[in-house]
Amino acid sequence: MTIISDPLFYALALPAVVALGLSKGGFAGAGQMATPMLALVMPPLEAAAILLPIMMAQDAAALWVYRKDWNGLILATTLPGALIGVGAAWVLAAHISDAAVRVLIGVTTICFVLYYWIGPKRVARESGKPGVTGGVAAGAMSGFTSTLCQAGGPPFQMYVLAQKLTKMNFVGTTAFFFATVNALKVIPYFALGQFSTKGMGTSLALLPLAMATNMLGFWVVRITPQELFYKITMVLMFVISIELVRSGMTDILRG
Repeated sequence: MTIISDPLFYALALPAVVALGLSKGGFAGAGQMATPMLALVMPPLEAAAILLPIMMAQDAAALWVYRKDWNGLILATTLPGALIGVGAAWVLAAHISDAAVRVLIGVTTICFVLYYWIGPKRVARESGKPGVTGGVAAGAMSGFTSTLCQAGGPPFQMYVLAQKLTKMNFVGTTAFFFATVNALKVIPYFALGQFSTKGMGTSLALLPLAMATNMLGFWVVRITPQELFYKITMVLMFVISIELVRSGMTDILRG
């Protein structure tokens, strides 16, 4: 089994995978920094494809834990939109450069950070309680951004927060939605040629760390001031995203 050997890749991949594990363990949103970090040293969609098998393994664990806590009506409303969003991202990614994808990832992540700083509950409250059309739109935006940069959380969260679900129902519905979206993404990633033997080998090599930090997340949540953790994470994401936009725009202008 061959794996990526670049030390710089692992210098970024290890904290990225830890962030994914902590996200699934309880620090929801921390995992949004994983793809932007890897996109600093490799094509963005290739980075997303390496992380996808890891996320799917974590999804399987989450589905088992929350198998009784989910809202079927919300999933029936948002998943058709997600299918549209994944397809739109597939079409777009096939026709734009890696530099343009880096810019899109950077801008999307900056929007996510601003969304966090404004406050998801405030955004959900001010946007009102959306209906079926809002659910399809939220699913489409979430599927689109998730496919490009694994950052589909904000559109979905804004829609679901307005439904005022119980905590467990909210977490379970979110787990089922993104497990489905991640499974859908296998098709465009495969069609775009983003999966490789070396990439899959690297995913398998990183998987034990991801699952270990997934469990670690439950413990870290109990002992770490969550607000401080998020502030540090969001600042890092903001800085990384600015660099992605800068490098992407530089390559586009040179071209």
